[in-house]
Amino acid sequence: MPHIKNALIRYRIIDKALGNTYNPYPSKLDLRHACEMELYGDTNGKHISDSTIEKDLFAMRQEMDAPIKYSKAHKGYYYDNPDFTINEKPLSEDDLTSIQFALSTLSQFKETEMFQNFGFALNKIIDRVNVDSDARKSDADIDQMIQFEKSTAAKGNEFLQPLLSAIQHQYIAYFMYESFVTQVKKQRKVTPLLLKEYNNRWYLICFDSVKEKVITYALDRISDLEIIEQVGEKPSDFKADLFFRHSIGITASAEARPEKIIFSAGNIAAKYINSQPFHESQKIVLDTLEHTKFELFALISEELIRELLSYGGDIIVQEPNSLKDELVKRIKQMKTNYNI
Repeated sequence: MPHIKNALIRYRIIDKALGNTYNPYPSKLDLRHACEMELYGDTNGKHISDSTIEKDLFAMRQEMDAPIKYSKAHKGYYYDNPDFTINEKPLSEDDLTSIQFALSTLSQFKETEMFQNFGFALNKIIDRVNVDSDARKSDADIDQMIQFEKSTAAKGNEFLQPLLSAIQHQYIAYFMYESFVTQVKKQRKVTPLLLKEYNNRWYLICFDSVKEKVITYALDRISDLEIIEQVGEKPSDFKADLFFRHSIGITASAEARPEKIIFSAGNIAAKYINSQPFHESQKIVLDTLEHTKFELFALISEELIRELLSYGGDIIVQEPNSLKDELVKRIKQMKTNYNI
């Protein structure tokens, strides 16, 4: 069974490599290295041979109808149908068995410090696999009985591994970045410092050599990434574990200062807000029959403003005045938009 499990995992690693438009036409060596890195954390060739990759490619063609071709011009492999991916094929019993085996191993460690932040995600995966397995046994249409939250596929995830390596070695990274405001692409030269996920999207926190300060870039707007094996400049006062301590969302800055924020909410809304706090510093300072007053210490950010506005008239901000003024400004704009 371990042999079968590893083969199924290799198929998916190969599928990902063949579908990577940023590194097209991977060679047999490229595919071997990708599998070794994902499965064993190194590329020394002790675990996977070229013949293993050849057998995997043959099996994918035969068992999954994968349109894998070899390009003599580019000396690498590719999908004849660029839209093909094995991820669109239903999971087999062997796939589910492999996942259950991996999850049973991981679930034993989800309470440890290393995996505490991922306990909820692991539980969702375990629930989905168990439910799907039971549905297969009963021959039921599971989507008609239970629906899980779905997230859209995030672009830029293929940059996670090279950027993580750059952070570990403090190497310089070059990439093109497209602004949402101007829709113009410009080249950036940075020293990667930290990768952070927020709302199913990955961000790179880095020291920008041109702007000479720490900047956040969304991975889904990065293209033409190139890592240079040259040590870059890193701010001496940057601490990854402290950089977002006062942040709500992805907004953070070494120059910005957190403020005391006080707001009140109706008791129904307060229950939701108390169950899912805006920030770890949030606390209740007054609880009456009519409303609940909250206090927190954080940066005033776009993410916080949108959170507050999402509760509409159920929230009233008392402090600070700058936050109140910004909310009033946006509420007036909303009234204008609806001709009120």
